Amino acid sequence: MQNLDYGIIGNCKSAALISKSGSLDWCCLPNFDSAAIFAKLLDNEIGGSFEFNVSEDYKVTQEYLWETNILSTVFDNGTDAFQLIDFMPRYPREDGTYYAPPDIVRFLRLLKGKPKFKVVYKPRLDFAREKTYTVNKGNYIKSFTKKGKYDSLYLYSSMDLDDILEGREMSLSGNSYFLIGYHEKLVTQSLDRSYLKFQRTKTYWMNWSAKTTRYSHYSNEIMRSALVLKALSYKKSGAVLAAATTSLPETIGEERNWDYRFCWIRDASMVIKVMAGLGHMKSARDFLQFIIDIIPDKDEKIQIMYGINREKELTEHILDHLKGYEGSSPVRTGNAAYIQKQNDIYGILMEVIYQQFLQFETSLENSEELWTVVRGIVQIVEKNWKKPDKGIWELRTEDRHFVFSKLLCWVAIDRAIKIGEVLRMGINDTKWKSLRSEIYQDIYENGWNEEVQAYTQFYGSSDLDASTLLMEQYGFIDAKDSRYVSTVRATEKELCKDGLMYRYKNKDDFGEPTSSFTICTFWLINSLFKIGEVKKSKELFDQLLSYSNHLGLFSEDIDFKTKRLLGNFPQAYSHLALIETAANFSMGLASEEDQISGF
Repeated sequence: MQNLDYGIIGNCKSAALISKSGSLDWCCLPNFDSAAIFAKLLDNEIGGSFEFNVSEDYKVTQEYLWETNILSTVFDNGTDAFQLIDFMPRYPREDGTYYAPPDIVRFLRLLKGKPKFKVVYKPRLDFAREKTYTVNKGNYIKSFTKKGKYDSLYLYSSMDLDDILEGREMSLSGNSYFLIGYHEKLVTQSLDRSYLKFQRTKTYWMNWSAKTTRYSHYSNEIMRSALVLKALSYKKSGAVLAAATTSLPETIGEERNWDYRFCWIRDASMVIKVMAGLGHMKSARDFLQFIIDIIPDKDEKIQIMYGINREKELTEHILDHLKGYEGSSPVRTGNAAYIQKQNDIYGILMEVIYQQFLQFETSLENSEELWTVVRGIVQIVEKNWKKPDKGIWELRTEDRHFVFSKLLCWVAIDRAIKIGEVLRMGINDTKWKSLRSEIYQDIYENGWNEEVQAYTQFYGSSDLDASTLLMEQYGFIDAKDSRYVSTVRATEKELCKDGLMYRYKNKDDFGEPTSSFTICTFWLINSLFKIGEVKKSKELFDQLLSYSNHLGLFSEDIDFKTKRLLGNFPQAYSHLALIETAANFSMGLASEEDQISGF
């Protein structure tokens, strides 16, 4: 059994995953959503990797360089030792733009002795669809395909190129470097050049981290999660990806494998709120602009997700030549969920626009444009809120009246009224307030199950759903309201197992879920904290943090039994929820400590 013991490196254009033994097992170039050049993660035979093989007497340890997205892997047998420093270059130029090429630098620093290793360099371009040829071109090693789509990759190094290609044992007598480039380099590469890129990239990340808000509790966990979110940000458009991978299964051997290298609108309000709270207003503003730019004209349908360059069509394809992670097929690119109808999307969008008016200055032109969008969304909600949909979990079965979808329709109208108040545009107040009351009453009467004493998954159901825990967060109900307290307790009793949460337990398209959806456990912890069960919630939080991998990273899911990480990785939603929960704790616990000490 393998765990997702990987670190992510990236430069806000693409990313790569490095295993705790220093193996480069996943990377798509030139962009996040491009075809993979290394995909051992999805097929350990033909996927392709870039490894450093040492004898068994070496101990291997891994960590991030302090407050950066630069990964350090140390190989040490007591006598001989070297450090592998992995990063993707990113740093500002003098003209204010960023140097962030589709490159990976693997810098080797000699620590002591004369360490020996073999390099396994096996790129497999275009998801290993066709044969990849790798040849020594004198100044570099070139990898390319001959059939189908032409693709190429370049490796530069201060080590002997033939020794690399042949996998011969090599000795490290001084510092060295490897540079993988999607494009052929026009400037001669050298050890000094790679070292300079390392120092500049390190400075960039440390400067970025220095601008991040500090909290009194869980500061390191918040910082690492913030760095993960930055690594999953696509600078060109402002999009934030759900994850860096595709087809990592929610459960081993099942078909719950999706491509997450896209941008979900549902994550948007949380990203903007969290990044702004961390002091990164530019990242928040860039993502907000991404959302505003994809809001369609008055009559066009809003999608639940888009490509990182605002693509609307995300057609799903099966790569049946790849075995999948631990044999969990199929491997997919694209995501058919983009065509689904989910009524919660309107509430999310309205929350985003509300954040814009609360946190950022807007020009008159921008305000007028957004006010048109607000009125358009209200009309859509008015027409659609009574209709069933697929719900937050994108169930591919029949449409239902999901409580969470109704809640977000209420949010859409509530925030529209509040935006109107900010703009002093009270013209639609009476009508909109009446609609808000109507939706509220509908949820209050039909979403509540008197027998279960909780708000349930959908109208008429006795099944519970973790998403109802968000009712307080969205302002629908007060944390001290008996209905909310009862919902939290009933949901915990029904869906919490050994401190981890199910999304829901009723059967879906693929049967009953067998792994915990990480963000749902954060939701429970937050809810318990809000209803006053501070000690219990903190114990659950500390326990959940212990299930991260060796670098503090989380995927989408956790196996109930083994506690191994499952699902796409690293997962933006999980780290957003971690930051939000840790910040709540930090503020609450700091306040508590102040009271105890007499402040």
